[in-house]
Amino acid sequence: MTQAESALGEATRRKTAAPREPRVGFEGRMMAPGLLLLAALSIVPFLALIAMSFSRVRLLGGVRLDLVGLDNWARFFTDADMWMSWLRTIVYFVLTVGLEMALGVGVALLLFRVLHGRNLLLSLLLLPMFAAPSIVGLLGRYLTDSTFGLYAWVLAGLGYSGDILGSPTSAFLAVVLMDVWEWTPLIALIALAGLSSVPQSVREAAAVDGAPGWMTLRYIIFPAISNVLLVALLIRSMDAIRYFDIIWVTTNGGPADATKIVPVRLYETAFRFFDLGYAAAIGLAMLAFSIFIARTFVRLLDVRGLTR
Repeated sequence: MTQAESALGEATRRKTAAPREPRVGFEGRMMAPGLLLLAALSIVPFLALIAMSFSRVRLLGGVRLDLVGLDNWARFFTDADMWMSWLRTIVYFVLTVGLEMALGVGVALLLFRVLHGRNLLLSLLLLPMFAAPSIVGLLGRYLTDSTFGLYAWVLAGLGYSGDILGSPTSAFLAVVLMDVWEWTPLIALIALAGLSSVPQSVREAAAVDGAPGWMTLRYIIFPAISNVLLVALLIRSMDAIRYFDIIWVTTNGGPADATKIVPVRLYETAFRFFDLGYAAAIGLAMLAFSIFIARTFVRLLDVRGLTR
C-alpha cells in the first residue's frame, strides 16, 4: 500500500468516526411557524380563561371583563349544587370506566380464544364505537321510550312499569349503560392487542405445567398486559370526565338534576345563563382534575416500567 493510499484511508476513517452535527437550522425554521401557531391556539385561550375566572364577563355592547377577584372561585367552593354535580361525575366516572374495563377485558379474552371468524366478530363488536355519541343518545332515547321503546317493552314484561328516563335512578343507570355500550369495544380492542403480544411459549409452558386457567390469567396474562390496560384506562378516563353528548341528548341533565354532571352544568352556566366568569372557573377546575387523573396513571406507568 502506498503512502497516498494510507493517508486517504486514514482521512476516510476520521471522517466516518467524527460525530455528525445535528441539522437543526433548516428543520427548525420550517417547524417554527407551525409551533408558534399551535402555541398561540393553546396558550392564548388558556390565559383568557384564567382572566375570565377572576372577572365578570359583560356581553352587551361588546365583550368586557370586570375584575371581581376571587368571587367566582369562592362561589365555586361554596356552591352545594356544584358539589353534588361533582359527586355525580365521580360516580358516573367510576361506573362507566369500571364496567367498560371489566367487560372489555372479558370480551377480549373470549375473542382471543376464537380461532375461526375472529375478524368478523371483531368487526361487529366495533360497530358501536364508530357511531357518534349524539346518535347513540338518540338511539338510547328511542329504545327506552315508555310508549314504543324496545327496552321499555322488555322491562315491562319483567315487571318494571316506570319510565326509564323519568326516574332519577333508572335515568342515571340508562346513560351509564349507553356509554358502556359505545366504548366497551375500544377497551376490548386495546386489550386484544395486548393479549396478542403475550408470548405463546409462555402460555404453552403454563399449560404443560398444569396451571389452572385462573392462575394463568392472574400470574401470566394480566401482568403481561397491565401496561396496555393502564393506557386504555387513561384514554377512557380522560373522555369520561368531560362526557356530555349522550346525557344532553337523552335527559338534558334531568330528571331532578339526577344526571347533571359537571360538563352539563358547565354548558348550562356558560350558554344558558351566560355566566361566563363562573363557567371559566368550572372549566379550569375540570382541567385540573383531568391533569391529576392523567398524572396519576402516567406515574403508575413509570413505576411499572422501572420495576420491570
